Amino acid sequence: MASDLDEAREGGSDPRATLDRLCREQGVDYARLSAVIDRNPAYIQQYIKRGSPRRLAEEDRARIAAFLGVPEAMLGAPVQRVAAPTLAAQRERRVGDMLLVPKLAIGASAGAGASVDGEAVEGAVAFDPKWLRELGADLRALSLIRVEGDSMTPTLNDGDDILVDGGDTAARLRDGIYVLRMDDVLMVKRIARAPGPGRLAVISDNSQYRSWEDVPMSAIHLIGRVVWTGRRVR
Repeated sequence: MASDLDEAREGGSDPRATLDRLCREQGVDYARLSAVIDRNPAYIQQYIKRGSPRRLAEEDRARIAAFLGVPEAMLGAPVQRVAAPTLAAQRERRVGDMLLVPKLAIGASAGAGASVDGEAVEGAVAFDPKWLRELGADLRALSLIRVEGDSMTPTLNDGDDILVDGGDTAARLRDGIYVLRMDDVLMVKRIARAPGPGRLAVISDNSQYRSWEDVPMSAIHLIGRVVWTGRRVR
């Protein structure tokens, strides 16, 4: 039997019908889903039943997919976006059987206005592709970034290199450590679901630093999930 994602890839699913079915299966009413994307209570009902708007905005679609725990392709996103690189988008580079992962000349937490996409590459580190696949990583969307500061100690220390999967963002959101941008600051933090729909907690593992217990998803841009860290022995 084809999976829901297989059907979406084949173009056989109407996003409105799919969203309606997901709401029924998960016990989520239209008004609650409208609140997830900060819209008026009738917004999703009008989208599903009346066809207005004709399609969901990209940001709304990503937030709904994350809330329901489904791929964006099921809700009408182009299929290539499901696993498309969002971090240092480039072709796989290999040396022999090893995959070269670019190391970006940037740190997180970096200063205000820090960028990721298009950032200069200062080197590359070779990894075994089989091992990376066992991590569940998208080989086309991996980058290494340096941790700056101690807000995530003892989990991550200042100077650690973190392997970031840019193909693992809002559409696959679950509790874990992410590189994200919030208030124009690039940072690495722990993300957890907050009690309200469409709300997240942004947590510093070091209790001496601030955490945000209740943040709307719209206030955060997820760059990618941290899947591994490397540390120099001191």
